[in-house]
Amino acid sequence: MKGTALSLIGFLLCALPSACSRDRDQPAPAEESTPVKTEAATRTVSDPGVSVQQSGTINGRVLFKGKHVPATLAVGKDKEICGNSIQDPRLLVGARGEIKNAVVRITEIAPGKTAAAGEAALDQRKCEFVPHVLAIAAGTVVKITNSDGILHNIHTFSKDNPAFNRAQPKYLKEVTQTFSKPEIIPVRCDVHGWMGGWIFVASNPYFDITGADGTFKLAAVPPGKYTLEVWHETLGKQAQQVEVGVGQSGMVDFEFEPKK
Repeated sequence: MKGTALSLIGFLLCALPSACSRDRDQPAPAEESTPVKTEAATRTVSDPGVSVQQSGTINGRVLFKGKHVPATLAVGKDKEICGNSIQDPRLLVGARGEIKNAVVRITEIAPGKTAAAGEAALDQRKCEFVPHVLAIAAGTVVKITNSDGILHNIHTFSKDNPAFNRAQPKYLKEVTQTFSKPEIIPVRCDVHGWMGGWIFVASNPYFDITGADGTFKLAAVPPGKYTLEVWHETLGKQAQQVEVGVGQSGMVDFEFEPKK
């Protein structure tokens, strides 16, 4: 009798639409290897729309051919903060020829992935611009910080963007500036003559800057043939043709020789 009563109760519960049919009709959860994707999650370009699965990657290195002797720059004032000298940041080469601060970009590309311009940071630390080369997408707001607690000056020698020349005393910890147009902009501090840097405003989001290991990576690149260009402030420019396939990783190395 007890078993018959339980079976009858189960039958009556399953007759309700909100009970047993819930487990039967609900789709099984997607497996981890094939997650459910939404339009917003998969779109990496604005038009026509290319998903991560439909794109490729460009990897490579920027190298220096020959022997490089590091140079130093003399410090003329505020030595208690700046020190007596700094390593010349205009050409930084690793033990195996790895070039730091080279900007690699696709020069021309159809309307591509929509880059979130967002914000970037440029610091004045121990009387140097950090980073020495700041690579950003057009429209980025740059927060310029004075971490030294002494008088600095931000002077951008821009042509396409409005020129920016402003003193930043120790009480003015942070200022902001938006760079809306593609341009390679020299930056100087008029108070400390050895302080120099660059702001590289890219025309599209397919760019990267090399670190100390000289490597770069451009991800989520739509399939196609492109011109890949590298820029360095003292070594100049080089360009190579590269083809990107779906799910493929193209390898491109650049090599610079010493300037004569």
